[in-house]
Amino acid sequence: MNEQVLSKRLQRVGANVPKDAHLADIGSDHAYLPTYLMLKGKIKFAVAGEVVQGPYESALKQVAKNQLSNKIIVRLANGLAAIQPEDQISAITIAGMGGSLIRQILTEGLANGQLRKEEKLILQPNVGEMTLRQWLVLEGYEISHEEILEENQKIYEIIVAKPNQPKVYTEQELFFGPCLLKERNEIFLKKWGRELKNKKRVLDQLLKAQKTPNEKINEVKKQLQWIEEVLT
Repeated sequence: MNEQVLSKRLQRVGANVPKDAHLADIGSDHAYLPTYLMLKGKIKFAVAGEVVQGPYESALKQVAKNQLSNKIIVRLANGLAAIQPEDQISAITIAGMGGSLIRQILTEGLANGQLRKEEKLILQPNVGEMTLRQWLVLEGYEISHEEILEENQKIYEIIVAKPNQPKVYTEQELFFGPCLLKERNEIFLKKWGRELKNKKRVLDQLLKAQKTPNEKINEVKKQLQWIEEVLT
């Protein structure tokens, strides 16, 4: 993968970035995504945020190599602290992290005024999708689009959220993804076929363990029932 050829996962994240956006790519990994989108003429401006010195320096080199230093600003910062008011960010991408970490980044960004709740969010959690969807709903976002894809035998989900479009979702919709649940494509069914086996193992371990709270057991049983209903 490089700035010319993205992974399938990042290609799909980039496909959901609006045309002519001012993009903040958080945890930018060599600034591949903003560089690719800028070279394709899709975005007008970008911030590539990195919290670790090594990846930050790699991103700087990547941007300079492509002569884009006047259009892509690389900043060493924690989460949305990479964003400054003059950037006029209209879209934020956060990819390749756990859902809980993405949620934490968004929460801190909101508390510190870096997230204005006017930006389109394009999020790709590796795990913990439900907790991320719960946060989006609590903060008044609509989950406008979702994708599920498989690459190198791993299954990834992409969640796209519109600000200030509050919508009510069921527990099952937040668990599976409202858009993914409607579509129920082959990769979706494959993922939940795997998860069915995992949940059964977890339930078995909980039942064998001493002093497992009933609430925990009942929660896993409920999710198992949902998965079985979706797969039948």
